[in-house]
Amino acid sequence: MEFRQLTIKDTQAYYDLRIEALTNNPDAFATRLEDALTRPIEKTAQNLAMKNAFTFGAFAEGRLLGNVTLMRNLAPMLHHRGAVLAVYVTPSERGKGLASHLMHQLLEFAKTLQGLERLDLAVATENKAAIALYEKLGFEKYGTDPRAMKTPEKYIDENLMVKFL
Repeated sequence: MEFRQLTIKDTQAYYDLRIEALTNNPDAFATRLEDALTRPIEKTAQNLAMKNAFTFGAFAEGRLLGNVTLMRNLAPMLHHRGAVLAVYVTPSERGKGLASHLMHQLLEFAKTLQGLERLDLAVATENKAAIALYEKLGFEKYGTDPRAMKTPEKYIDENLMVKFL
C-alpha cells in the first residue's frame, strides 16, 4: 500500500473515486452525484492544484482506494484553522485501517503547516464508524448542526468536531 499526497497527475483517479463515493454514500457529502457528473474534470485538477488544499490518498497496484483532504482557511483571522473534508475509503477496503492511516498522514502534515492550530470537521450523526475514528484520533464534538443537509427523503444532522494541534 502506498500513501502519498495527490498531485494533478492523479486527477482521473481522484475524480473516479469521488464519483464512487457520491454513488455509494450520497448522504455523507454535500456534493450531489448529478452535479459531480456534469462538472468538467478540469475542475478536479484545479482543486488538486490549490495552494491551500492538500489531498492524501492510499494506492494499491496503482488504484486509488481512499482519500482525505485538508483545506486551510486563507482569511487572515481564520488562517489558524483547517478543515478535514472528503474522507472516503472504497467499500472493499473498509475495516482495514486505511482511513486511520490516511488521517494520521493528514495530522502529521497539518503539524508542519506554520500557524495551523486546529482542525474542524463535520460528520453525519449516523456515521458511527467515522465518529469513532475521529474520537480515537483526538477530535472532540463541540456541537450538532441540525438539518445540516437535506435530501429529497430526509434531513441529515452533523456532529461538529474539532482537534487542537
